[in-house]
Amino acid sequence: MVAESLIADVLEANRALPAHGLAPLTWGNASGIDRDEGVIVIKPSGVAYDELTESDMVVVDLDGNVITGSRAPRRPSTDTPTHLVLYRAFEEIGGVVHTHSTWGVAWAQAQREIPLLGTTHADLCACPIPVTRALTEDEIASDYEGATGTTLVELISESEPLKLPCALARGHGPFCWAATPAKAVEVAVTLEEVARMALLTKLLEPGAPPLQSALRDKHYERKHGPQAYYGQP
Repeated sequence: MVAESLIADVLEANRALPAHGLAPLTWGNASGIDRDEGVIVIKPSGVAYDELTESDMVVVDLDGNVITGSRAPRRPSTDTPTHLVLYRAFEEIGGVVHTHSTWGVAWAQAQREIPLLGTTHADLCACPIPVTRALTEDEIASDYEGATGTTLVELISESEPLKLPCALARGHGPFCWAATPAKAVEVAVTLEEVARMALLTKLLEPGAPPLQSALRDKHYERKHGPQAYYGQP
């Protein structure tokens, strides 16, 4: 039986998306996983955030089969296969968030990675935010959402999922992940601000260079890893 606390956490993560301006209408979703039970909890497809309750959350197994949903026939988010690919690939991932937030989508539609220009970005991760490769026509036709997950896994496999906590699906939008749904929301909020800052910086100074490596590493290590000292113990 999936923990009630996870259902509550996923509901809260979904409600946080419009609260942070990341998901107009129903343009986003958040999920969380119970690895002991082998199931994920995710937003139902097309349901407005302000209408969501715990009973609306949909539980699926790692093959995408609906386990429970108190309001049959609630269907899970159409992006569920993408979430599942990420969960199956990386044990470290405990929460996934997808948005159509304006600034992140702008970079995804431009099919450009977000360059690491400043310390706000370095606080999030120590590398540019990458963009996935283009999907083939066969991938789009046969398993679009699953193939989107595969392209994200290809990027993460070059790093580690918690060192690279987000990426841009080409022409689509941001996907973010973390140890919990709440942390994945934090990544999504930060990514949107980083995307906005980077675009404004490039407008002001098209030739703006990457942040110097020593400053990049200092800011990343203040928040992440064994030497982190940001926040309270």
